[in-house]
Amino acid sequence: MAQRLALRQLLSLAPRTLPPQAPVARHSRAFSTSANCKSTFNVQDGSDFQDRVVNNPKPVVVDFHAQWCGPCKILGPRLEKMVAKQEGKVLMAKVDIDDHTDLAIEYEVSAVPTVLAMKNGDVVDKFVGIKDEDQLEAFLKKLIGA
Repeated sequence: MAQRLALRQLLSLAPRTLPPQAPVARHSRAFSTSANCKSTFNVQDGSDFQDRVVNNPKPVVVDFHAQWCGPCKILGPRLEKMVAKQEGKVLMAKVDIDDHTDLAIEYEVSAVPTVLAMKNGDVVDKFVGIKDEDQLEAFLKKLIGA
C-alpha cells in the first residue's frame, strides 16, 4: 500500500507531456535469399524427385539418409557446405529412406548414407559411407566437369 502511494506521488510530479523527439528514421530493407540457400532441398515424393532431380538440367547430388543414422548426421552438413561452395553449379537433393523407401529401392540403396551423382537423369557416380571434405570436393568437381 505504501509503495502504491509513493508511486502515485512520483507519477503526479512527472510532466504529463512528452518532450518533442527527433523523427525516427524508418529504413526498409529488402530481404532476399541467395542461390546458395536454394541449392539444397528435401524431396517430398516421387513426382517431386522426378521434377527436381531426374528432369533437372543441372547436375544433382542425391543424399539418401535416415534420421537414426549417425554417419548421415556428419556427412549431410559437410556435403551441404561443399555443394553451397559450388555457387549453383550443382544442386543437392536430400531423400529420407524411411519416408521414401520406393526411391531407395529403385536406386538400389542398401546402406546409408548413400550419395548419388546424377546428370541428365542418369546416375554417373556413387559412394556409400562418410567422406572427408577433400574427397567430397573431388566428387563434386568430377560431376561438374571442372
